[in-house]
Amino acid sequence: MYRSKTCGELRLSDAGSVVTLAGWVQRSRKMGGMTFVDLRDRYGITQLVFNEAVDAALCERANKLGREYCIQVSGTVSERESKNKNIATGEIEIIASELNVLSESVTPPFTIEDNTDGGDDIRMKYRYLDLRRNAVRRNLELRHRMTILIRNFLDSKDFIEVETPILIGSTPEGARDFVVPSRMNPGQFYALPQSPQTLKQLLMVSGFDRYFQIAKCFRDEDLRADRQPEFTQIDCEMSFVEQDDVIGLFEDMARHLFKEVRGVELPAKLTQMTWHEAMRRFGSDKPDLRFGMEFVELMDVLKGTGTFAVFDSAEYIGGICVPGCADYTRKQLDQLTDFVKRPQVGAKGLVYVKYNADGTVKSSVDKFYSPEVLQALKEKMGAADGDLVLILSGDKANKTRTQLCTLRLEMGDRLGLRDKDKFECLWIIDFPLFEWSDEEQRLMATHHPFTMPNPDDIPLLDEHPDRVRAKAYDFVCNGIELGGGSLRIHDGKLQEKMFRILGFTPERAMAQFGFLINAFKYGAPPHAGLAFGLDRFVSVMAGLDSIRDCIAFPKNNSGRDVMLDAPGELDVKQLEELQLKVDIHQE
Repeated sequence: MYRSKTCGELRLSDAGSVVTLAGWVQRSRKMGGMTFVDLRDRYGITQLVFNEAVDAALCERANKLGREYCIQVSGTVSERESKNKNIATGEIEIIASELNVLSESVTPPFTIEDNTDGGDDIRMKYRYLDLRRNAVRRNLELRHRMTILIRNFLDSKDFIEVETPILIGSTPEGARDFVVPSRMNPGQFYALPQSPQTLKQLLMVSGFDRYFQIAKCFRDEDLRADRQPEFTQIDCEMSFVEQDDVIGLFEDMARHLFKEVRGVELPAKLTQMTWHEAMRRFGSDKPDLRFGMEFVELMDVLKGTGTFAVFDSAEYIGGICVPGCADYTRKQLDQLTDFVKRPQVGAKGLVYVKYNADGTVKSSVDKFYSPEVLQALKEKMGAADGDLVLILSGDKANKTRTQLCTLRLEMGDRLGLRDKDKFECLWIIDFPLFEWSDEEQRLMATHHPFTMPNPDDIPLLDEHPDRVRAKAYDFVCNGIELGGGSLRIHDGKLQEKMFRILGFTPERAMAQFGFLINAFKYGAPPHAGLAFGLDRFVSVMAGLDSIRDCIAFPKNNSGRDVMLDAPGELDVKQLEELQLKVDIHQE
C-alpha cells in the first residue's frame, strides 16, 4: 500500500511510530537547514520535516517539491515544538526518512486554499483542482452523509429503492425536455426525464406501495443559483395515503436530517400555510420566516383620498415596516428606489415614510397626505418611532406583492436578518390547481397534470377551473423550496377531464400518456408523492448561496461545462449515423 496512515489521523499518542503517508504538497518552506512541507489529503494536513544535517540529499530533494506535487513519505512521528491548534494533527510532525515523488505538478492556476484567489470561471474550468479545497470537499462529504441518512431513514419506513429509466419519451408539458436522437430509430428521439413522475405512478399500480429513488433529472430551462440543467431528486411515492400521511412522514425525515446533520431540533409540528395566505402576507409561495416585515395592505388608508393619483388608481397598495431604519439617508432611499425599478423587480417607484426617533415624520408623499393620514398609516403598520415604512403599489395584486417580496428580502439581506445558521421550515398547501400562461394563452397545470384537485372543488372544474385548489404541498426552508408533491389522480375519467381542461385532445392525451391512462384501468390505488431537491437541501444545510458547490461537476449559468467544453458539436460521421442535419437559424 502507498500509505499506512492518512494525513488527518495521527495524534501525539502515535509519537515514535514509523508511518507512510501519501498526498499533495500544500506548501513548503525552508528555514536554515530545515525544510517543512505541509502534506494534504482528503482527511487533513500533516507537517513533514526534512533535516539537512541528518540527510542532505533527502533535504535537497524536498527543496525541489512544488505545490500540488503528489508524493509518498515515510518517517517517524514526533511531537512538534511549535504546535498548531488550528489543525487536528497540530501536535505532531513526521521526521522524514524517505521521499518518493509519485507525480509532479505544474503551477496550479489558483491557490488550493479555503480562501482561494480563483474566480468562479477558472475554478469551474479546473474543477478537479477546486475539489481538493477543504470548503468544496466538505460539501460533497455532507452530501454523501445526507444521502446515507435519507436511504437509511426511508428503508426503515419500508420504502424500496427502484431505478427508473433515463431514456424515456418526451412529454412537453411544463419545462423543456433535453432530447436524445436514436440511431436505431432514425428521426425519433428519447427525452431525458424531468422527473420520474409517471414511472413512479406506474410502480404504485404495480403494487410497490412505497418507492424511492435518488434520481437524476434534467430540465432545459434558464439557470440561476438554485437551478442546474441536471439535478438530483429524493423522489418518493406512496400508496393508500392521504395528504397528512405524506406530510407527517417527510416532516419526520426532515426533522431527522436537521438533528443529525446540524444538531437542530425542528418543532414537533411544522406550520402549514395556504398558498393564498403566503401570497397575502409575504408575496411568495416560499416565504422566508427568519425575520418579520410582514406585508400590510393599505388600500383603506391610502386609496381614494383624491390627492395622490398613483395610489388612487392602484389595485393593490402594500407596505413593510423596517424596524430602526428611520435614519436612512436620502442616498440610501434613492438606492432602494433604483433597486425596485430594476427590470428584475419591475416596480414603477417606491414610497417611504420615516417615523423619526424624535417623533417627527418625513415622507416622500408629504404634500399629498395630511399628518392625520400618516399617523393612521403608522398605526396600521404597527410602526414605532425610529421605524421606516416602505410602500409599493400596482395594477395587479400578486405581481405587486411579488415585487414587495423582493424588496423585503433585500432589506433582510441589508440588515443581516437572514442568518444561515437559523432554520425556519413550513409547508405551503392549497395551491391553485391551474395557472394562466400568457405565453401559451391557456391554463397550465401549476405543478403537473397528474395532481389531484381538492375533492371539495371538483364541481368547479367545468366552469371555474381557476378557482380549484390542488391537493399539493411544498416544503419550504429559509425562503427556499426544498421539496414538493401532491396527491395524484388515480381515476381515469378524472385524469381525462384534467387533460381536456389543459387543452389536450383525446388523441394527444393518448399519444403522450396512453400508458398511464391504460394502467389506471387495472385497479390503480390512491397514491401520493413528494420529491426533495437533494442539491438544494445540501446547500441549505451547508449555508451556501448556490447549489453549484455541492455538486461535483456543475454547469455554469449558461448551462455549459467549461471543464469538458460541453455541449459541443458532433462530427460529420456521428450526424450521418443519426441521419441528422444541423441547420442553425441566425436571429
